Amino acid sequence: MGSTGEYESQRRVPVPPSKPFLKSLQARLKETFFPDDPFRQFKNQPTSNKFLLGLQYFVPIIEWAPRYTFNFFKADLIAGITVASLAVPQGISYASLASIPPIIGLYSSFVPPLLYAMLGSSRDLAVGTVAVASLLISSMLGKEVSPTENPKQYVQLVFTATFFAGVFQASLGILRLGFIVDFLSHATIVGFMGGAATIVCFQQLKGFLGLIHFTHETDLVSVMRSVFSQIHQWRWESAVLGCCFLFFLLLTRYFSKRKAAFFWINAMAPLTTVILGSLLVYLTHAEKHGVQVIGHLKKGLNPPSASDLAFGSPHLMAAIKTGIVIGIIGLAEGIAVGRTFAMFKNYHIDGNKEMIAFGMMNIAGSCTSCYLTAGPFSRTAVNFNAGSRSAVSNIVMAAAVMFTLLFLTPLFHYTPLVVLSSIIIAAMLALLDYEAAIHLWKIDKFDFFICLGAYLGVVLGSVEIGLIIAITVSLLRIILFVARPRTMVLGNIPNSGIYRSMDQYQIANSVPGILILQIDAPVFFTNASYLRERISRWIYEEEDRLKSAGEASLHYVILDLSAVGSIDTSGISMLEELMKNVHRKGLQLLLVNPQSEVMKKLDKSKLIDKIGQGWIFLTVGEAVSACNFMLHTCKSIHVAVDQNAEENKV
Repeated sequence: MGSTGEYESQRRVPVPPSKPFLKSLQARLKETFFPDDPFRQFKNQPTSNKFLLGLQYFVPIIEWAPRYTFNFFKADLIAGITVASLAVPQGISYASLASIPPIIGLYSSFVPPLLYAMLGSSRDLAVGTVAVASLLISSMLGKEVSPTENPKQYVQLVFTATFFAGVFQASLGILRLGFIVDFLSHATIVGFMGGAATIVCFQQLKGFLGLIHFTHETDLVSVMRSVFSQIHQWRWESAVLGCCFLFFLLLTRYFSKRKAAFFWINAMAPLTTVILGSLLVYLTHAEKHGVQVIGHLKKGLNPPSASDLAFGSPHLMAAIKTGIVIGIIGLAEGIAVGRTFAMFKNYHIDGNKEMIAFGMMNIAGSCTSCYLTAGPFSRTAVNFNAGSRSAVSNIVMAAAVMFTLLFLTPLFHYTPLVVLSSIIIAAMLALLDYEAAIHLWKIDKFDFFICLGAYLGVVLGSVEIGLIIAITVSLLRIILFVARPRTMVLGNIPNSGIYRSMDQYQIANSVPGILILQIDAPVFFTNASYLRERISRWIYEEEDRLKSAGEASLHYVILDLSAVGSIDTSGISMLEELMKNVHRKGLQLLLVNPQSEVMKKLDKSKLIDKIGQGWIFLTVGEAVSACNFMLHTCKSIHVAVDQNAEENKV
C-alpha cells in the first residue's frame, strides 16, 4: 500500500547494537543459573575475604554464629526441646510407615538436624522424617524386596535410596538447577499431598484394627479389600484405644488452633499419647490381649551404615528411581515450608543452599543409619510457634534425641502400635487441605483439575501414578501456554490515546479501517504456525464483520509485539509469511514496539527492509495516527481525482 509518505513519527524503534555470541551466551547462562547473582559479594574483595565469604556462603553457621546471643539460645532451647517431644514419637511412627525398624526413625532425628544447622539458610525449619516420603519408600521399594521376608536387604535398599536422594538434591543445588523443582506447582503439591495423606490414613487401619497381615499396595481399593477380607481378625481392644488416642490428638489440635498461646498442647500431645499408651499397656498387660507393641529398641547412637549401601544390588535401579522421587518430594515440601515461615519473619532463604543442605544431610544420613529427612510442616510449625530464633533449635532437638537414644529407648518397649497409627492419622489429616482445593476452584479451574488429577491418581492408582499424573498435567499446561499463546484485539479507550483489550475493556472502540492485534508471549517454533493461522483468522473475521455491518473496509493490520520478549527463526519466517498474506489481500502490516532481541533478528533477517522501517512504530497510538494520516491522504487524493474527472467531463 505504499509508504507512510509525508507522515513521519518523531520516534523510531532502534536496532540495538549486536553483542558477541559468547558474551550473549554468558549473559543468558547467568540469568538462567544465577538469577540472584551470588557472586556480587565477592566483588572488589581481597583474596582472604573471598575465601571467608565463600565459607560463609556454603556453611552459613560461620556467618551468623558470631552474632549469636544468650537470649537467642534461651529461645532456641525451649523450641528445640518442644520439637523433640514431637520428633521422638513422629520418628518412630514414620519409620513404621516406611516398613523399617522404629529405631531408624529416631536415628534420623539425630544426625541430619546437626548438619542442617550448619548448612541450612532457614532459621525456622525443623528437620525430620516426612510421612509422604516414608509411604513412597514403602510402596516403591516394597515391590522389589519384602520388608518382612528380607528385612536386612530392604533396609539396605532404603539407605541406598536415601544416598541417591541426597546426591540428586545436592547436585541440583550445586549445578543451580533448583528451577526443576518449580515444575511441581502449588496445585500439584496440594493434590499429591492430599492423596498421599488419604492413603496413609487408610493404611493405619492395620494398626487400629490390630491386623498382622496387610497389603503392600497403596491404592484405596487394595487397602479396603485387605481390611474387609480380615473382619474375623479385627481386635476391638486396638480399635477402642486408637479412637480414644486419635480423639485426644484432634482435641488438642482444636484447642491450639483456637488460641495460639496453647500451641505447646498440640506439640506435646503425641509424646503424651505415647507415655499414656505405654503405661496403659504395661499396667493392664494389654499386649497379651491382642494389642501389638513396638517391642525392644536398641540403646545407643547411630551405627555406621556406609557398608550397607547396596551399590551392587540387582535392585540398584529401583533404589535410584526411588531416591530421585523422594528427593524431589523432600525438596518441594522442605523449600515450600521454609519459604512460608521465612516470609512471616521477613527474611530470605536461598533455594540452592537449601538443596545443598538437604543433599548433604541425606548423604551423611545414609551413612549413619538414617533414611530420608526433609523439613516437615508439623515440626516446623511447632518450632516457629515455640519462638525459635535460629537453626540452633535443630541442634537442641538432636541433643534431646541423642539423650533418648542413649538412655530412654527401653521405655518405648510397651508403646502400642495403635498409638503410632493415631499419631500418623492426626498428622495426615492436617495435609488434607480442602480449603486450598476450594480456593483453587474459585480462582483457576484448570489448577483445580490438576489438583484433583493428582489426588485421584494417588488414591485410585498409586503414589507413583499420582506423581506422574500431576507432573504430566502441569507440563501439559506449560506446553499449551507456550504452544497456544493468547492473541487479542485492541481498541481505543474513549478520549485517550490508550489502546487495550476489547474483551477486558468493554468501553474500548475499534478504529475504522484498522485491526490492532497483540501477541502475549514469545514466538517460537512451537507456536509460530498457530499464530500465523490465528492472526489470519482474526483478519478474515474482521473483514466479514465490517462487510456485514456495512462499515469501511479494512486497510491496515497493526501487530503489537510489546509482550514478545524473544523470537526464533520459525517466528521470523511466520512474520514474513504473514506479511506476504496481508499484502496479497491489499492490506498493510505494521509492527509496534519490537523488543531488543526481536529487533535484532528482524534486522539480521532483512525483514525490516521488506516490511519497511517506516512501518515499525514505538507505540500503538503512533501507528494508528500514521494509518489515519494515510487513510485521510488517500481519501483526499480520491476526492481530487473525482473532481478532476467531473471537470474534464464538463
